[in-house]
Order: sequence, then C-alpha cells, then structure tokens
Amino acid sequence: MTKLLTRILREASLDVDPPRNDITVADVTQDSRQVTTDSLFVAIPGFSVDGHHFLEAAAANGASALIVQADRRDVWQPVADAHPDVAVVAVDDTRSALAKIAAAFHDFPAQRLTVVGVTGTDGKSTTTYLTHAMLSAAGYRSGLLNGVEFHIGGEFRRNETGETTPEADIIQAKLAEMVAAGDTHAVLEVSSHGLELNRVDGINPRVAVFTGLADDHLDFHGTRERYLAAKLKLFQSLDAHARGTAVVRAEDALRDTIATAHSGQSTIVTAQPDTVSDVSVQASTQDVGGSDVRLVTPAGALGSRLSMPGSYNLGNLALAAGAAWSLGVGPVAMQRALADLRPVPGRMEPVDAGQPFTVIVDAAATGPALELALQTLKPHVQGRLILVFGVAGERDPQRKVSMADAAARLADHTVITNENPRSEDPTEMVEEIAGHFAASGGESFDKRPDRRDAIERAVELAQADDLVLIAGKGAEPTMIYADRIETWDDREVAREVIQSRLSP
Repeated sequence: MTKLLTRILREASLDVDPPRNDITVADVTQDSRQVTTDSLFVAIPGFSVDGHHFLEAAAANGASALIVQADRRDVWQPVADAHPDVAVVAVDDTRSALAKIAAAFHDFPAQRLTVVGVTGTDGKSTTTYLTHAMLSAAGYRSGLLNGVEFHIGGEFRRNETGETTPEADIIQAKLAEMVAAGDTHAVLEVSSHGLELNRVDGINPRVAVFTGLADDHLDFHGTRERYLAAKLKLFQSLDAHARGTAVVRAEDALRDTIATAHSGQSTIVTAQPDTVSDVSVQASTQDVGGSDVRLVTPAGALGSRLSMPGSYNLGNLALAAGAAWSLGVGPVAMQRALADLRPVPGRMEPVDAGQPFTVIVDAAATGPALELALQTLKPHVQGRLILVFGVAGERDPQRKVSMADAAARLADHTVITNENPRSEDPTEMVEEIAGHFAASGGESFDKRPDRRDAIERAVELAQADDLVLIAGKGAEPTMIYADRIETWDDREVAREVIQSRLSP
C-alpha cells in the first residue's frame, strides 16, 4: 500500500505547507529502526529519547518524508539541508500529528469497526478479554488489542511492544489489519498514558468502559485530578453520531462523573447484591478456581461459571457484560462465552507441573491490585500463602509502600524480588521494599533480587496445601533493565523451577 504525502496531510486535516513535489509514502512509523524505503518518519520528543535525533538515520534508511516539530528547527534543519530529496514537514505537535497521519494513511480503520475502549487503574486486560469473548460468542468477528496480546483475523499473537496501549502508528496499523481480515469489532485496552499521549486520538469508540480509579501513575500525571482527567478523555471521545455508551459500576464513586463526561448514554452494572443496575452478576459460590454466577440482563438471566477467582473479577465480568449488552449481546451468548473462555494469560493463571501445592501467576502490580489478589486467595488456602513480588522501576514511588504493606498484612511468607527495575538499582529497590515491609509489621520474608532465585526460594519453601502467588508481571514476555531487555515469562520460569524440584 502506498499513498501520496499530499493526500495524507490533506485527509489528516493538518494545517501545513504542502511539499513541493508529490512524495510517495509506503508506511508511517515513529520508530527509526522500522524505517525502510519510502517510510514517513514522525519524530516524537520522548521522555528519555527524542526522535529528532534519529532524523539522519531515518533519511539514510530510505525515508521519503519526515514530520518534525517546528520548535526543533535547530535539530531538523541540518538534516533537511543534507537531504533535499526528502520532504520535511513541520508541525506544532508531532505526537498529535502522528495519530492523525497514521489514521489517514490507513484510511481511518476505526470508522469501519465498532470499537470498545476499556480504561481504569486495574482490571483493564481481564475486562477486554471477557468483552472480546462475549462478542465472539455472539458471532461477531472481533479483534483485540491489549497489553498482553493482539487478536486479529481469528488469531492471537503476543503484544511485543511492551506497552499497554502502543503508539498511534501501531494501533492504526493493527486496526487496519483487522479491517482487512474481516473483523467488524475491536476491543482496546486504553491506558491513561495512551490517552494523555494522543495514542488513541480519533478512534471515537462506540462503547467506553471504566474499571475504576486508584492512586497510581501519579509520577506521570502529577495529581489524581489530572490522572482522572486523562481517563475522562476516552468518554469525551465517545462516538456521538452512534450514541456512544459509557459502562460503569453502580457502586463506583465516580459513576456520575463518568456518566456526565459524554453526550451519549450509560449502562450501569454491578456485582453487588441488591444494587439497582441495568446488568448484574450474582455469585452463588466462590472458590480458588472461580465463581458460579448468574448473569442478569433486561433480556433474561442465565447461570454460568466464571473460571477466574475473586470478587473483583465478578466486577470485571459485570463490566464486560455491560459492554456486550450495549452492543446487542444477550445472556445466551454471554453464557456461551464463559463456558468456552480461554484462560486469561497471566491473570490468576495456575501453573501445574504435578506439584502437591498450588502456584498461581498474576499481574497484580499495584498496592490495591495485590491486596485484592491476596484477599481473594487467602480464604481458600489450607496451608501457607507464600508471595513472590517486586515493584516496577520508574513508576510511582508509592507503589513500593502500598505493595509492601499489602504483603506484610496478608501473606504468610514473602520473597521480595525485582520486577522490571529499568534504571533503578535492583538491589537497592529490594532493600527499600523490605524496609517498607518491615515498617508495616512484616516479619517472615526473604530478599532475592534475582527473580528466578526468588521463585526458586518460594517453591523450595512450599509444602502440600500451600499456595505460591507470583505477582506483578503476569504474562509479560520480558524483564527490563537499564541496559538491556531480557526474555522472561513468570509462568515458564515457575514451571521450570517446579520440574527441577520434582526431578529425582
């Protein structure tokens, strides 16, 4: 696929001076490493790396056009002078321009899809999986973009970007793949970073889902008010022409704020007993493997089994059911989706290698999420609840305090380790977390900066009837350090460690 640059700029509604000659564009990217012949490279000023410093490399690799920021002329003008055959277009904000340019290049794929966007502090990935499963069970060809996987044209593939919500050029390319593959619906996990950084600009979902808000990511947003404001952008962007719908829990303190953030309609859901709502999930029994539930909609109610433990997953299920109901999915399809539900990768996922104790991998990476996970599992553990956890580097420092506090109060033994330390010192991080753990009254713990060593220690300690929870990374495929990114999967490592222990 190729397109003239002048056409892309016109369709993107960018007020810029058009290039002197017709330039052919073969793809759009903000990653200079992906530039090939006739690429359009958009230089984005990042937090640690400025794309303008890679303009020369992009031109040398065959880029036919460069989109630059007007206020960085001192950087891009020498490149423009050195490569007169490469079109250079200056805009006020390259981040904003990227979303518009990528959408225009791919012929605005979101406009040919019924899009569901899911945002909130915790529960986003699980809710996207459940929503996707219900749409698929109802017969819709549904795509999926979340922090774990992509589902396009009936096939799952791992999200290798490392981003919950990738950059706009990647999102638009994936949406275009969905359209080409015959998908009619798309479910997107939308982070506050993605909203604030224009990554989902112009997508205008038909349904927007709010999973809740906790104090997190304040290192990026600064205040809780700004964090909420970023989340509200998804609801403000709801497709007005199609009477977009916001889905929110009845008991959410921000329910009214969400409901009034857009001009469409709202679907109120709940997993709380005796609460008035449009769609509800009622649990009869709960155990470590999940819950027996009753899905209640205006079209009727049916019983089913949710193979995911915890009251919070009942809330995620209610939100997914609300989103599906908003798009015409009834209780029969919802029931079928749960019966055929594919295990959600890294979300309360058991690892069974024949050991006499239970091992579960979960993505809980914030204080509230870890507390919920521990509270969910603890009543079902006959022996000890052994926890392995770390805290991601370069994130809100409060995470270290809140996660350590949850571990100290709820785990019987904790192995403190690392989880994507990034630029922070791994050993110092473990020592800091241990200090918070002790300050919260925690006494039974080990310190193992190496995550494999930590998992080995937990498995070594575990006896029959114990449960080992490995928290923080879920199905993430890498471990991120300051100077390298290593292949990693908690589930695979846990299985290897267990098999090693069981080997004669």
